[in-house]
Amino acid sequence: MSMTQTAIIWPMIAHVLLVYIVYVLVLLRRTAAVKAGNATVAQFRENQNEPSESIFVRNNLANQFELPVLFHAVCLALAVTGGATGLAVTLAWIFIASRYAHAVVHIRGGRIGHRQKLFGLGFLVLAIMWIVLAVQIVS
Repeated sequence: MSMTQTAIIWPMIAHVLLVYIVYVLVLLRRTAAVKAGNATVAQFRENQNEPSESIFVRNNLANQFELPVLFHAVCLALAVTGGATGLAVTLAWIFIASRYAHAVVHIRGGRIGHRQKLFGLGFLVLAIMWIVLAVQIVS
């Protein structure tokens, strides 16, 4: 695999970093909720009755395993098929930027309208990445 083809792996690594950051934030928020007496450790056993301190972070963590699964799949497919062009890598970075921005807005309990726009951007960019892959395979 050439250096240009491996460039598409870096946005994937950036997403993995985001996932780890959100996991740590969930832990910190849940620990704070337990220490403040707003939650018990037992209620996290089955992810029921998430306290307000951590609900947005936990929901965001779940989001990181939805649409991004398609992102990782298309990045790997582009790398394997030789389709990790400058366009594909740029689109991958735009997708990741939208995920980071979405996470910040979501975790802060921001307005749904802002989250929807960021999600929509990532959704559109990811669709284009799949089209780039399809074109790569056909040509």
